Amino acid sequence: MVHVREMDGADIEVVSTIRVQGWQAAYAGIVPQAYLDAMTVECDASQRRQLFSHPRRKSRDLVALDDRGPVGWICFGPCRSEISGLGQVGEVYALYVSPDLVGQGIGRRLLGEAHAQMKRQGFEASALWVLCDNQRARRFYERAGYQADGATQDDVYDEITLSELRYQRVL
Repeated sequence: MVHVREMDGADIEVVSTIRVQGWQAAYAGIVPQAYLDAMTVECDASQRRQLFSHPRRKSRDLVALDDRGPVGWICFGPCRSEISGLGQVGEVYALYVSPDLVGQGIGRRLLGEAHAQMKRQGFEASALWVLCDNQRARRFYERAGYQADGATQDDVYDEITLSELRYQRVL
């Protein structure tokens, strides 16, 4: 049985492992392989410690746990861009599940809890960004009620420009 709780500092290493392995699995064939191969848990954990301990941090982090410990992670908070007509908007910044457990409902559980917490915090809608070529993630978010709103942004990975689509849904 999987349950969800607030992330704490002791979870950083395993969350970084989930994130790095998640990137390497989900973005193979999308993000340049050299970029994925260069990712390390140690570097990610160092960055995560800085973010997690920032005194004015506005993001929230949740982990999904099973009998082996954390197996999924979601980070969310106030929307980082202006979206008109939706009231106060939250944003899902990141959602990753251990690659060997994808498809077992852990991501849905994390997303559902993040939505509930955003709603309690007064957010009326949620937004997120997905790489255009990440069809699996796009289907996942569409099944969760998100719709692409037409906004795009570009990210550069090893001199390769990849586009992201913004998705949103009412909470």
